[in-house]
Amino acid sequence: MDKIYNFSAGPSVLPEAAMKQAQKEFLNYRNTGISVLEMSHRSSVFGKIIESAEQRLRKLLSITDHFQVLFLQGGASLQFAMVPLNLFHDKTGQADFIDTGSWSGKAIQEAGRYGEVRVVATSEDENFSYIPELDRGKCNPNADFFHITMNNTIFGTRFTSIPTTGSVPLVADMSSFILSEAIDISKFGLVYAGAQKNIAPAGLTIVILRKDLLGRHMAVTPVMLQYKTHADNKSLYNTPPCFGIYFADLVFQWIEEMGGIHALETINREKAGLLYDCIDNSRLFRGTSRKEHRSLMNVTFLLPNEDLTKQFIAEAETNGLIALKGHRSMGGLRASLYNAMPVEGVKKLISFMGKFDKKN
Repeated sequence: MDKIYNFSAGPSVLPEAAMKQAQKEFLNYRNTGISVLEMSHRSSVFGKIIESAEQRLRKLLSITDHFQVLFLQGGASLQFAMVPLNLFHDKTGQADFIDTGSWSGKAIQEAGRYGEVRVVATSEDENFSYIPELDRGKCNPNADFFHITMNNTIFGTRFTSIPTTGSVPLVADMSSFILSEAIDISKFGLVYAGAQKNIAPAGLTIVILRKDLLGRHMAVTPVMLQYKTHADNKSLYNTPPCFGIYFADLVFQWIEEMGGIHALETINREKAGLLYDCIDNSRLFRGTSRKEHRSLMNVTFLLPNEDLTKQFIAEAETNGLIALKGHRSMGGLRASLYNAMPVEGVKKLISFMGKFDKKN
């Protein structure tokens, strides 16, 4: 069978080396006689797995001891609620948001259930095709947190600089951004990421937060939704997504072997640059996001009409290029270029696009 290149926005392509290692150890993890899937999360063997995953992630992101690393469940969608429940002050909770699309919109809506939410900047006027400029004068210096979505999978944009929020903790959804390019974690109060983009299979969520933010949860916050609960129990308060954590450790090891995040960022910029150049020089294809805010992970683009779009998707699939259909709310096309997508896959897509362009 010819090589298939998976451009899905998530769950997404995973490193082949990590999958082969998981396959090798699937039935018998390191001579234990059992699979990680059936292993007690209280066992000493799994204890070493989760410790390894945390230490590798700390090293990759230069996470200091001032931060807690948590391995949770529920995806970014649960974090839309956990963040305000843990950072809002009872009855007087306040937060500022930059609205850059669907996911930030959902975070805004959820936070509004528990406190006062203000949208201090938005790009809704141009269908979220850019990152809006922030007027610091509109920000609330007494807010409990300030929230951004680092990369917008649906609209193909990303923050290229980190907003300055003073003493207000900066919170970021990094689900489709984390580990794709270098970032200074120390500038954030809390970051969270669903693992199904750049880290592991769906089911694992990673939260990194400053330790001084622990224990601030609202009185109504369920025990299971308190960050302190999970911090006090080293992410083992209940059964965590064990296989996802194990696989994340394999991916972190793969990133180390690739040369770390800086090396991956170089490759990611190359991949995105090749595809954006193809789009910009095409007669048929048109990008949807401003050049200065283009995502490295999710390239969104359009064809002149729906018939051509359907034709492109169908022919691409027969050529081993799958999951190129744009999000249902956006339409068009989307190629997700997560870390595990090789340069060869992007080059094959570009070659196909060139032929499609000439033919149509």
